[in-house]
Formats: sequence, structure tokens, C-alpha cells
Amino acid sequence: MNGAAKGEAPGPLASGSLRVQHHLLLCATPSKPLCVDPAVGAASWDRLKRLVRELGLEDPSRAEGVVWRTKADCLRICGGGPILLIWPEGITYGGVTPERIDRILLEHVIGGQPVSEWIVQRASFDGPP
Repeated sequence: MNGAAKGEAPGPLASGSLRVQHHLLLCATPSKPLCVDPAVGAASWDRLKRLVRELGLEDPSRAEGVVWRTKADCLRICGGGPILLIWPEGITYGGVTPERIDRILLEHVIGGQPVSEWIVQRASFDGPP
């Protein structure tokens, strides 16, 4: 089975032709006691979801590739949340309120310039050997 529901055309993943520019992981459903107010995470997730759509970042025909988004429970950085991890750069932002989402998407994801004052961690992703 190709993953498409009955009567639906297979999506870009089924054809193997999807190019992904970025994957955004936002801890927006915190369950740990050290996490920030869950309402802030939920509002940040709503803003991220809406803006990614409005900017056309999910369009599979986008030349730069699509931008995936994932709502996470924990990204293993306690405190200072919500936390947003952006791959493939491995840049982690802290205190990601709905108001910060716009600037991160416009400057970092679209413009290629990380917002240095909100970065709390950098990690490398080497991929397969």
C-alpha cells in the first residue's frame, strides 16, 4: 500500500520526490513540571501552523523544498520554553512565543539568517556515514 487513503491520489512521499528544506519541531504539549505554561506552547503551535500555511511553505512544488512541522512533548531542554528545534541546522530557539514565530520563519527559515539572540543550543547532524 502506498499510504494514500482509498480514492485519494498518492502524495509526494509516495512518489519519493519530495524535497524537504527544514523540519521544525516545537515542544507545544509540555507534560514535564519544568515546562512553561501549556497555553503558551499551544498558542505558539497554532501560530506556527497558520504561518507555515500562509507563507506557502508546505507546497510540494516550492523550489527550496517544503517545511515540515512537528508538535513535540519534550525536546530534552528543560526550562526556557517553548523550544523550537530547526533541522538540518540543528539550531534550537528558546522562549518561542507566538510573537517570535514570525521573525524566526521570515529571517531563519526563509531568509537563511538565524535569530542569534534567541538561540539556546546548536547541534550537528551528520546523517548516515
